[in-house]
Amino acid sequence: MNRIVETKGAPAPIGPYSQAVCSGGFVFVSGQIPMDPETGLVAEGGIEVQTRRVLQNISAILDAAGSGLAKVVKTTVYLANLDDFPAFNNVYGEYFGETRPARATVQVARLPKEALVEIEVIATA
Repeated sequence: MNRIVETKGAPAPIGPYSQAVCSGGFVFVSGQIPMDPETGLVAEGGIEVQTRRVLQNISAILDAAGSGLAKVVKTTVYLANLDDFPAFNNVYGEYFGETRPARATVQVARLPKEALVEIEVIATA
């Protein structure tokens, strides 16, 4: 049976979807943009600031699901500008260190709320 994950530690969904769903021993976290969960506003600043906010949101969702960043097995990263990749990668590396989940990174034409980055993850429960 699927279990919906909700936490006030991450922004509420801006559409008809869940922050995450637990199913079959995995946690599927919906794409997260750099919204502050308290204000609902996108974090102001460059790619580093926005990446940190996204990963903080993801961490809160995973914690609420009984998982954590160390249990992430796959990420998909959407960047508004692939030129931001080196700076993004530095921050991403701070959060994942040696766990190094599988990852895909793509540049997209546009992200919700004009965010610079969106990340979705799959983790073990």
